[in-house]
Amino acid sequence: MAAYMSRWTKRCLLSFIFKNTSLSKGVRCEVLKAGRGCSTLSGGQTSTSAPWAARVGLVSHYDGLVHSGSLQEDTQQRAALLQLEQLNRVMTDYTNIPIPRPKDCSLSQPTSQLENKVKSSESGIKLCSPEDVNDTQEESPKPHPPHGYYIHGDVGTGKTMLMNLFYSFVENRRKTRVHFNGFMLDVHRRIHKLKLSLPKRRIGKMTMYDPIFPVAMEIAEETGLICFDEFQVVDIADAMILKQLFEGLFKCGVVVVATSNRPPEELYKNGLQRAAFVPFIGVLKERCHTICLDTGIDYRKRKMESSERVYYISSEPDAENAVNTLFEELAYRQNDVTRQRVLNVQGREVTLSRTCGTIADCTFQELCERPLGAGDYLEIARHFDTVIIRNVPHLRVGMKDQARRLTTLIDNFYDQKVRVVMVADAPLDLLLDRGPMTGEEARDRLMLDELGLTDEASERLTLFTADEEVFAFQRTTSRLTEMQTEEYWISGDRSRT
Repeated sequence: MAAYMSRWTKRCLLSFIFKNTSLSKGVRCEVLKAGRGCSTLSGGQTSTSAPWAARVGLVSHYDGLVHSGSLQEDTQQRAALLQLEQLNRVMTDYTNIPIPRPKDCSLSQPTSQLENKVKSSESGIKLCSPEDVNDTQEESPKPHPPHGYYIHGDVGTGKTMLMNLFYSFVENRRKTRVHFNGFMLDVHRRIHKLKLSLPKRRIGKMTMYDPIFPVAMEIAEETGLICFDEFQVVDIADAMILKQLFEGLFKCGVVVVATSNRPPEELYKNGLQRAAFVPFIGVLKERCHTICLDTGIDYRKRKMESSERVYYISSEPDAENAVNTLFEELAYRQNDVTRQRVLNVQGREVTLSRTCGTIADCTFQELCERPLGAGDYLEIARHFDTVIIRNVPHLRVGMKDQARRLTTLIDNFYDQKVRVVMVADAPLDLLLDRGPMTGEEARDRLMLDELGLTDEASERLTLFTADEEVFAFQRTTSRLTEMQTEEYWISGDRSRT
C-alpha cells in the first residue's frame, strides 16, 4: 500500500464518490436494494416489498444473481432460501391481528383508568403475563403462527444478505427489520416509559408490576414479522428479560427471523447468571427452525474493486495530512461550514467537535471512550453519511468497553450504509490484540472480590476474559473490509437517493 495518498489520487477518490454513476444494470442493483431500506420499531413505517418480488420467486431470483455473476453459487445459501421461500409464501396472507388479550389486561386501559384501578385496589395491580393469554376475550389469530428461522454461521457467510432478500420479498406490510441491539434499546425504553406511567407505590401496599409482557403486546400490535440482524446477547439486563419478552411475542403471533454468529446453545456463553438465561434458548428453538451456514468462506473478503484508500495506518508518512485534505475536499461540496454539532439523544447531548453538512470528522475518543451506545450511533448515522474516525488505538483485551463500543458503532454504521474513513495504529486484521490485559486489572479484581468469585470461576466468565468481544470483533473486521469496497461506497451515497 502506498504510504500516502497523492493529491491526484484524492481527487480521483472524490470524483468517484460524487460522480453521477450507477451500478451495472440488472440484478447487481437488486442485491444492493435488498440490503437497504429497513424499518425500525420506533419508525412506525415498514418498507414495501422489492419491485421484482411479484415477478420472480425468491430462489429463482437468487439463481439469477448467481447466473449473472453477482453472487457465487453456494449450496447452503440456496438450501436456506428454499426454507425461507416457504415462510415467505405463508407470510403473504398471515396476520397476528387481533392480538389475543387477557381479560382485564391493564395495558389495554388508558393510563388514567389504570391509575384509578391501582388507587382503588388494596393489593395493587399485576400487569398481564403470557400465562394470562390462555383466558382471552378474543380468539387467537388465524392461521396459526408459522415457525420462524434462526440463521447462524461464521462472519461473511451471507446470513444478512439472505435475510435482506427474504425481507424484501415478503409482501406483508406488518414487517420490521431491525438490528438486535437497537431492538433491545427500544424495549428498555418502552419498559421505562410504562413504569413511569404507573402510580408510585404506596407505603404498606404490595404492588406487583410486570411490564415486560405488556411491552411484547405493544410491539405485536405494530408488527407481525421481525427480522433481527446480529442476534447477540452480551448485556445481563437483556439476558434476564429475553425469555419473558419472546414468550410474549410468540404468544401474540409474532414471527421471528434472526441472524447470528452463534448457534442458539452458545448465546450469552459464560455470561453472568447464565442459568437464568438458558430457558430462553428452549423458547427460541421451539418457535424458530435453526439453519447453519458453515461454508468456511468470508464473502466480504472476496476480491472486490477497491474504493481507493479509506483505511490508514497512523505511522505511515503524511497519513494525517492525507485525511485532512480528504475532509476539506468532501466538506467543500457541502452547503455548510465546518462547525461543532450537538445531537440530542433521548434528552442527552452528544457533541461532535468537527462536522460539515453530512460529513463528521471524529476521534476514537469521541466515539468509543465516552459512554455511548447503539442509540447514539444510530443518531449519528441519521445525520451523517460519511464519518472519519481518527486515533483508533491498537486494541488490547483490557480495553473491553472500547472494543465493544467500536463493534456496536460499526454494526450500526454498516446497517445504515454509513461510509467510514479510519486512521488506526495497526492494520485492520491486527487491530484487536489478544495480549495481556492492561488498565482494568484493578477494577476487575475489585469486582471479583465483591462477587465472591475465585480466579478459576472468573476464567469462565466473558466479563473477565473478553471472549465475547474478541468473537464479535471478527464481524467488525469483516464488515470494515466490505466497507472499503466501491460497491459499498456507491450504496452509501445518500445524495443519489
